[in-house]
Amino acid sequence: MTGGTITPWDWISMVAVYFVVWWITLFAILPFSFRRQDEENEVVLGTTASAPKKPRFLYVIIWTTIWAFIVLGAYYGVTAGLGWTVDDIPQILPRFDEPVRPQN
Repeated sequence: MTGGTITPWDWISMVAVYFVVWWITLFAILPFSFRRQDEENEVVLGTTASAPKKPRFLYVIIWTTIWAFIVLGAYYGVTAGLGWTVDDIPQILPRFDEPVRPQN
């Protein structure tokens, strides 16, 4: 995405990144969207107590899509707008490819 032009490959990459972000966001949102049967004290015979009382899958899909667009927009803004890359993140882990120098 250099020079302000977007090639078809950039769109394919963006869709692939969105797909990954959407699934990660789905698993991040799932714990906040369901109430368990044991929390409602109404466990249906033959189900586990941790099963959802009232699954709201459309609600989860809508919120996952919204948050995935927000995350992808932030990613696009940081990479395309500010020009930052993964190499701009400060190095946290030590470099193992450099030889260890003995200390005096």
